[in-house]
Amino acid sequence: MKAILLRSVVVGALVLSDGFAIAAQEAAKHPITFDDMIKMHRVAEPRISPDGKWVAYTVATPDMDANRNASNIWIVPTSGGAPSQLTQSGHDSSPVWSPDGKALAFLSSRSGDSQVYLLSLEGGEAQRLTKLSTGADLVKWSPDGKTIAFTSSVYPDCKDDDCNSKRDVEKEKNKVKAHVAEHLLYRHWTHWNEGKRAHLFVVPADGSAAPRDLTAGADYDVPPDERGGPGDINFSPDSKELCFTAVTDKMEAISTNGDLYTVPVTGVILPLRITTQPGFDGEPAYSPDGKYIAYHAQLTAGYEADRWRVMLYDRQTRKIENLTEGFDRSADELAWPADSKTIYFTAENETQKPVYAMAARAGAEPKKIIADTYNTAISFSKDGKTLAFERTNLTMPAELFVATGDDSNAHQLTHYNDSILAALEMNPAETFWFDGAEGTKVQAMLIRPPKFDATKKYPLLVLLHGGPQTKWSNAWGYRWNAEVFSAAGYVTLMINRRGSTGYGQKFTDEITNDWGGRAYVDVMNGVDFALKKYPFIDGARMAAAGGSYGGYVADWIATHTGRFKAIISHASVYDKVAMYATEELWFEEHDMQGTPWTNPESYHKWAPVTYAGKLGEFKTPTLVICGERDYRVPYTQSLELFSALQRQGVPSKLVVFPDEGHWVLKPQNSQFWYKTFLDWLALYVK
Repeated sequence: MKAILLRSVVVGALVLSDGFAIAAQEAAKHPITFDDMIKMHRVAEPRISPDGKWVAYTVATPDMDANRNASNIWIVPTSGGAPSQLTQSGHDSSPVWSPDGKALAFLSSRSGDSQVYLLSLEGGEAQRLTKLSTGADLVKWSPDGKTIAFTSSVYPDCKDDDCNSKRDVEKEKNKVKAHVAEHLLYRHWTHWNEGKRAHLFVVPADGSAAPRDLTAGADYDVPPDERGGPGDINFSPDSKELCFTAVTDKMEAISTNGDLYTVPVTGVILPLRITTQPGFDGEPAYSPDGKYIAYHAQLTAGYEADRWRVMLYDRQTRKIENLTEGFDRSADELAWPADSKTIYFTAENETQKPVYAMAARAGAEPKKIIADTYNTAISFSKDGKTLAFERTNLTMPAELFVATGDDSNAHQLTHYNDSILAALEMNPAETFWFDGAEGTKVQAMLIRPPKFDATKKYPLLVLLHGGPQTKWSNAWGYRWNAEVFSAAGYVTLMINRRGSTGYGQKFTDEITNDWGGRAYVDVMNGVDFALKKYPFIDGARMAAAGGSYGGYVADWIATHTGRFKAIISHASVYDKVAMYATEELWFEEHDMQGTPWTNPESYHKWAPVTYAGKLGEFKTPTLVICGERDYRVPYTQSLELFSALQRQGVPSKLVVFPDEGHWVLKPQNSQFWYKTFLDWLALYVK
């Protein structure tokens, strides 16, 4: 650890200088701007060392000139102290510890494609372990330290890397770039499926042999494309077996049937399916004693927003138990302590995300151990006594925390953004409840603008979240940052209307085949309640803005009321029949309870395009934004909306990002997005 300690001295000096800067800035705070936000360091992927003494993690900082986020790996002691930077390429992520705690494996694209690298914590340069032409993703280290598992997207019929390489070269040389599809899914989120599948590989950690494909020939992805992550692949405690999630149904576009498979690390037999229920099974976690696999499952076929239950698979009897049927929240990020008697997990609860613990038996009651805050990316030491995690809120970007036991002794490990935050004036969110549609209680958050004066009247910005089955959390974000909006002089209102998660499954389900029904009433009731509760809101100066399903609500508002002075619609669902060009057909077919030809009434009733004539009646100035690479909500939805607005003489503007998908992610594009957003509000609302 000598190299780490030397680097810590340098970083410690920087932290000390930051402290002096904080003191100087206290006297001159200012409202947050985009420039402030984009400078924030993005702390993520914490992994605690086996002995619980260190946390490895990534820090990404936007590089405006390069128009990307530069990511490096850092380490910090759990006892507190200065962090140390381990890599400097700006292309490093996903650190995982060796079982003896002496090295890290991580992913890096420093040489072009993403590959697995190994770094000794005694010093020296990182060594490249894999050299596949198809790259590497989702790295895992076996408990015995001998094997590294990773995924790589290959052509299923190729027997070796030479075949994959030649196939890619031939495709690149071919001047015909046509996309050809013979089945669904043929494209997903931002990429076309061109015949490759993510396969599961293993390689000796000492590099003594070439990687072996454990799912050779498989015409499915490990884990499911755009629906899985590192938690969907794990080693057994004896390092002899891997468990993973895969969707193997032939019609993937309508299937959420993810099942668990096990495969021996030797690869001598084919993967064995161990779950068969029709919903999604994921995040397998072996108990340390090797007797069980805990995982979370959705039990409803075709429904991606069903509640996640904690399930327990007995490896000897193959019996499966549902442990949390009576717990009306969705379990995520499952983990075991050393004694194999308790299961830890996170779960959304209203605007927060606590950490829970429960006995590993059916009917046991989950207890909050890290409560009333927004926590994620939990990681336990080998003995289960020390927990590292990310914590965030609407006024604080994610930082690393550590706890031993419960929330009473949780303390912050990293302070990457303290010097920036110390110069900013931001108001925390305040929550309130009101009666939504049918008298159901609905929760909302409100943020007052900086330098607030209760004697003044402020315009209201209503933010509409997407999903539709997601929620507004008390958590920092970069794509729709409520503090940046409030800093421009607006009272920002975020309503967790019907369909939101974290309020029980019934509340979530009540948006099914009711897109413009109770959810819309919830939003409008929330606006009316806020106007009565907060006299400083100017009801004559209101705007509404949302993305994805939130954009749908923005379009619904534009065709159903003239109460708002401006609307911003990002990546919106406007024409429900045309939306059937989406890739994840299970989403449309579930939420509309059928296809456009089996249930045309719903596709017609809940489409803003059906009421397009009202756009010209209300004439609400509308900004329309989309990404050309958005396959989740095809960008032609936004083009349709803009055409209807223009033909009816409604003040409107269209912004299309040719290099973005459903979200605007590149720093320069994000800067333009925020400026255009705030300029539109200033033109018509302020």
